[in-house]
Amino acid sequence: MKPLLLFICTVLISSTIDAQSVKVTLSGTVKDAKDSKVLPFVTVALKNAADSTFVQGTITSDGGLFTFAEINPGSYVLETSYIGFETIKQTVPIGSLSPFLDLGTITLSEDVKQLNEVTVTGANADGVDGRMDKKTFSVTDNISQSGGSLLQVMKNLPGITTDQDGKVLIRGNDKVVVLIDGKQTALTGFGNQTGLDNIPASAIERIEVINNPSAKYDANGNAGIINIIYKKNKQEGFNGKIGLSTGLGALWIKNANFPDIRPQYRNTFKLNPSVSLNYRKNKTNIFFQGDYLHTPTLNKNEFTDRFYDDGSVVRQQLKRNRNTNIITGKTGLDWNINSSNTFNISALFSSEKIIDRGDEPFYNATLSERFRLWQFLEDELKTTVTATSSFQHKFQQPGHLLNLGLNYTFHREDEKYFFTNTLPASTGQDSFKLLSDESVFDLTADYVKPLKFGHIEGGIKIRKRYIPTNMQFFPGANSPIDSAAGGWANYNETIPAIYGNYIFEDQDFELEAGLRLEYVDLRYSVNPNHPTYKSSGYSYTQPFPNVRLAYKINDKNRVSLFYNRRVDRPNEVDIRIFPKYDDAEIIKVGNPGLRPQFTNTLEAGYKTSWGSGYIYAAFYHKMANGTITRIGSIAPGSTLIYNIFQNAGRSQNTGAEVIWQQQIAPWFSLTSNVNMYKNTIDAFTVENLYPRPNRFTADKQSVTSGSGKVNAMFKFKKSLEGQLSAVYLAPDIVPQGKTGSRFSVDAGMKKTVKKGEYYINATDLFNTLVIRRTVQGDGFSYVSNDYYETQVIRIGYSYKF
Repeated sequence: MKPLLLFICTVLISSTIDAQSVKVTLSGTVKDAKDSKVLPFVTVALKNAADSTFVQGTITSDGGLFTFAEINPGSYVLETSYIGFETIKQTVPIGSLSPFLDLGTITLSEDVKQLNEVTVTGANADGVDGRMDKKTFSVTDNISQSGGSLLQVMKNLPGITTDQDGKVLIRGNDKVVVLIDGKQTALTGFGNQTGLDNIPASAIERIEVINNPSAKYDANGNAGIINIIYKKNKQEGFNGKIGLSTGLGALWIKNANFPDIRPQYRNTFKLNPSVSLNYRKNKTNIFFQGDYLHTPTLNKNEFTDRFYDDGSVVRQQLKRNRNTNIITGKTGLDWNINSSNTFNISALFSSEKIIDRGDEPFYNATLSERFRLWQFLEDELKTTVTATSSFQHKFQQPGHLLNLGLNYTFHREDEKYFFTNTLPASTGQDSFKLLSDESVFDLTADYVKPLKFGHIEGGIKIRKRYIPTNMQFFPGANSPIDSAAGGWANYNETIPAIYGNYIFEDQDFELEAGLRLEYVDLRYSVNPNHPTYKSSGYSYTQPFPNVRLAYKINDKNRVSLFYNRRVDRPNEVDIRIFPKYDDAEIIKVGNPGLRPQFTNTLEAGYKTSWGSGYIYAAFYHKMANGTITRIGSIAPGSTLIYNIFQNAGRSQNTGAEVIWQQQIAPWFSLTSNVNMYKNTIDAFTVENLYPRPNRFTADKQSVTSGSGKVNAMFKFKKSLEGQLSAVYLAPDIVPQGKTGSRFSVDAGMKKTVKKGEYYINATDLFNTLVIRRTVQGDGFSYVSNDYYETQVIRIGYSYKF
């Protein structure tokens, strides 16, 4: 049955891919062969190699320089002629790597000279780009997720899945770095990802998925990088776009509550107004993007049955009704100082207000006796401010660039919890308050120099990150809260890095080789009165190489080999020493002794394309040391489970991914994606120190898992478009257990009218998505099913002016 579901998924319908055509700029210099003096006013023409038809022509400047812009990939002949000199013709096959190519110096002489063939490269991204290391997706075309969050959009993209904690996974791996406009910010996290469900999709233009990042990117994130590109219109004059969407979720109850708790959220009302403004005149471009997201949700509705070796059973439900109100805004200025220098400045602001009302009853096996009722109110405010400035100097040679950047992010997490702890013989009032301020400075310098057969690039980056936190616990009568585990903790991180990349291309081969060298110094100082954890930290200097080798069989077929080495450094939340009590008896705790996880990745890719589509296939193998994961344990004499981050040892992920995109008819296109992999976690032994030392040993685990997605786009008459998406996720392993399979279908329609458009869509159309998990620990096991809100119906309208 499961293989059948996977097959059905691959033939149903998957994600819209933004076809982009990045043009190539060619340049060079013409000189006299006798004395090497530059020759002005030389005629240079570019013609098609097949039929000698004229493409572009120009004359050299006073400095002997010529430039051709907006050239499509293909095979050309460059013809250089000047009165009194021999006309030179040379073949120019344009490839698919560098957007700027320096043809170097062309010498003219009365003597006939055979010049070397010049290879020129370009970039062409049509979903999976020519380098096969990046996939690009348009958010605008994703009709079935319009009006929702960025996380909801991502779940339908090929190769990407989402988990029960609101994270995205690339090929089953959650160690993903998320960038905004090419930069890390606190909005999406500097270590592991955060906040994707709180970014409105209406603010985003496109999403780039980079499976094999080069050395110019930070080494963090072994699964890859997701780059979020915000909207920014650059049309002349004043223009913009306004939009409004609304919707309803939790239309019916998936699973009824246990007795005597507050009702689940039903018919949750969604609202997302947005505005995008742009003014461009002469050398200045000013832009603004603003969104408000009002999203009450049944954020969690998890039923867990716990079984202990002494025969006791606890049945619990964690129901969380959440009200979220998010305001985001991004504004900036682009100033073209002159033809050689450009200055940009921008600011991003986000304010996220969360009110959670939770109920968690604990019963015996037959639900005849209630042990505890844990009810809470969470009042949390997250504020993020990011300021970015950049300067670009263009040298005389096109594509010869120097980029300087300064990025600052401030993020405040102000969190208050209030609990009512009802036991058979007493009722207590508990609370805690957490305040965390994060400040991050990034200084970067990048240099790019076009070559005759590619380009070189290099740069430096310096990061300084400081996060002071303070947790205060206020326990009541018979409380499960460990008040001694509060206090202060300070996270201090310094990372200087340097990198270099060399890119080469000729008519048949491509090579990209780079090396990034990072030094990391982390210091984590904690309250000396903490009952378990002490100050900790680590430092290292490590190389992170990357290599990509490609062979172009012909214009339609190519193969590539990839290798890179990357790291996953523990984020501040992963090592945070304070227990979190939104679940009173399955408690999450950080670990300041956590260390980085290093991963080596090998991948082979093949892409074949034709006029109406393409197939992309990849085979990959990841080998991780010091695998970071949560391990659950119980203290002797207690039924409380503590989930604590640990380095579990070695793990491997071996798999294959296939993407097929096809324009089947003028009105119908299809994209399908299958990703299958084998996850293996070697046997390991760890010791959880909190609340008391407890050793855990696990045998080797291995399972074959994967996902299947299909996405269909329909173009009907009278500017009406439709989309239907289906996603299937196979069972997978986690340390100590497994997750169950999942299946969902999304659908949407869009109608364009003059300068506006209407849309209606539904996520999880049949309300089938449930998160299932089984966990086996020393002395206990548990099974959980989370029936949280997944079905939402939205309608919306946007207008361009």
